[in-house]
Amino acid sequence: MNDILVIGAGYTGMMAAHGIAHRNRDARVTLLNPTDRFDERLRQHQVAAGQELGDHRIPDLVAPAGIRFVEGRAAAIDPAARRVVLTDERELRYDFLVYAIGSATRKVKGAFTIDDPLLAGRLRERPDGTLTVCGAGLTGIEAATEIAEAYPRMRVRLLSRGEPGSMMGPKAKAHLMRALDRLGVEVRTGATVAEVAPEAVVLEGGERIPTDTALWTTGVRVAPLAAEAGIATDDTGRVLVDAALRSVSHPEIYAIGDAAAIRQAYGVIHGTCQSGIPSAAHAAESITRRLRGKEPKPFRFGYIHQPVSLGRKDAVIQFTNADDTPSRWYLKGKAAIAYKEAVSGSPLKFYRSRRAIPARMTGRTGGRRNRLAA
Repeated sequence: MNDILVIGAGYTGMMAAHGIAHRNRDARVTLLNPTDRFDERLRQHQVAAGQELGDHRIPDLVAPAGIRFVEGRAAAIDPAARRVVLTDERELRYDFLVYAIGSATRKVKGAFTIDDPLLAGRLRERPDGTLTVCGAGLTGIEAATEIAEAYPRMRVRLLSRGEPGSMMGPKAKAHLMRALDRLGVEVRTGATVAEVAPEAVVLEGGERIPTDTALWTTGVRVAPLAAEAGIATDDTGRVLVDAALRSVSHPEIYAIGDAAAIRQAYGVIHGTCQSGIPSAAHAAESITRRLRGKEPKPFRFGYIHQPVSLGRKDAVIQFTNADDTPSRWYLKGKAAIAYKEAVSGSPLKFYRSRRAIPARMTGRTGGRRNRLAA
């Protein structure tokens, strides 16, 4: 019997574990994660604004599929012995390893990140204060609008080098800018933050912008676990993979989601749930094929959309071409809210399903356009 070990129980790790377990009843699938609670990363902006989410426990989600859950943190990978050593010195052995540890926002001294559990309490303590959000990517926009709506007396400022929504088409971007204006979010572009000082954000050139709370939403960091094990990585620490998502240096290891440098014709995929879940489903299929003596197929992925929450009462969805450039289609208002909620809630429905999750669940891992999006 083959032992399949999945490190990380985020969206990608959960998808990979379920995909493997449902297809291979004669394999032992183990899922390792530091906590037993499933983190809905797509809803972190809601948590930051003080909203309570469902309490989803990983053991409950994986038990129906026959997956063994181990609560613990990986300290080291020993590829030669095919084992993972935990911080408490326990060991987990594997025949195949799925590396799904994800990534996190780069930490900057003096600033919170969106996944910091202390952020919500800080905002509750200062509902009349000033929040400066550094970075106007999708995370920054969702955080700024969600918090501005939840704390109408708070002064919310969004700092960025470029314009918010610059990756969107003109109509979707215009709707986004109207929402920022409606919620009273102050937008300042052409701003490069040099440091976060006590009660101020300091820009390049020395200008100090007073603030009670700074939220840093730009840049990512990947844990050095793979690099320290001698697994081939890029300069950011992401595992270098081949077309089937196997490590180029250790083919018994598959890397998926934010922790993998997955190259497509248009470049390396940027880390999102949209790309991570299909990569996980494809890795599950690749491992299944190898267990059955078949050669894995290449992974092909194209983007579908850029969904953005604008508080609880608004949203905008920019549909995209496969290379993530904007198409002519978009949604706004109630239709966009319903679409975004369906996107955010769908992974949990798959994890609770007793059916095998298809590797081509998005219709795109084999290179075909998603008919629903089209």
